[in-house]
Amino acid sequence: MPKIKTHKGAQSRFHITGSGKIMRTKGGKSHLRRRKAKRTKRLYDETIPLSSSDKARIKRLLPYGVK
Repeated sequence: MPKIKTHKGAQSRFHITGSGKIMRTKGGKSHLRRRKAKRTKRLYDETIPLSSSDKARIKRLLPYGVK
C-alpha cells in the first residue's frame, strides 16, 4: 500500500503531546501587537488543546503524528 501524505500546513500549526493530545496556538499573535496590552500578548504565547469537534479532521491530515 502507498504511504499517506501529511498535510504540511496542519503539521506546522498543530503538534501532538506524549499523551496524544493535539495542541494548537492561538491566532492573531503576529499582526498589530503594538496596541495590545502586555497581558494580552502573553496569552498568545500559550498552546491550548484542540476542541473535540476538530480532532477527527486533524487526525486525517496528520496520519502518522497521532497515536
